[in-house]
Amino acid sequence: MKPIKQAVCWGCFYRDTMKPEEYVKVVKDTGFQAIDFAPEEHYPLIKDAGLEISLAIGHGTLRDGMNKRENHDRIEEELLKSLETAEKFGIRNLCCFSGDRHFAIDDLVGTEICAEIMARVAPVAEAKGVNLTMELLSSRDSHPGYMCDRTGWGVHMCKMSRSPRVKLLYDIFHMQSMEGDHIRTIRANISWISHFHTAGHPGRRDLDDQQEIYYPAIARAVAELDFDGFVAHEYSPKGDPIGSMKAAYRTWLVE
Repeated sequence: MKPIKQAVCWGCFYRDTMKPEEYVKVVKDTGFQAIDFAPEEHYPLIKDAGLEISLAIGHGTLRDGMNKRENHDRIEEELLKSLETAEKFGIRNLCCFSGDRHFAIDDLVGTEICAEIMARVAPVAEAKGVNLTMELLSSRDSHPGYMCDRTGWGVHMCKMSRSPRVKLLYDIFHMQSMEGDHIRTIRANISWISHFHTAGHPGRRDLDDQQEIYYPAIARAVAELDFDGFVAHEYSPKGDPIGSMKAAYRTWLVE
């Protein structure tokens, strides 16, 4: 089995009682290899510590996103700027968003419209070695109305984009809400997934035995696959954030 590279989302575990350099050190010392969604001002600090920046926001407006053609010029401009930053700091993934459903289009047309803007920007992403990573989110509760809410929808969008740099962020918490069946889904679609997020379901809390996802089995399944990306923990800790962060790391250690 292949060791799983783990990351943390900056805002989930960082507290103002710590200095940024102290936080980065404890992340590194725990064994993590990267940080998601870090403030850009801390990119040099993270890189100097030997950590990667595994995921950054690619463009604005999660709810008013790629599935509207009138947004494409704006999103292209934002993504091209983000790609310059990603190249400078070695950022692997830029997080992208479909936007919410709206009455003008159905889901299939929305997939194709998202693929159009992805295809426009993909050549630059390919040249810079950065993934344009569409996030799968739950439309049932956390993000009502969001269009990219099922793995099949996202995979079709990736295929339509015709680029090896158009990928998916498989958020295990959100997909538990929408479809479950994680291990079989991940195995069938790993070539389209460049990044994972974790959280306990329901509640988006710790990865403990008080929630319904059995993470050790999912971790073993991912370790058995040819996956070179990161699994990043993105949830609100119940108690001590550093202790919770370390427990999440241990949950995803596979021997």
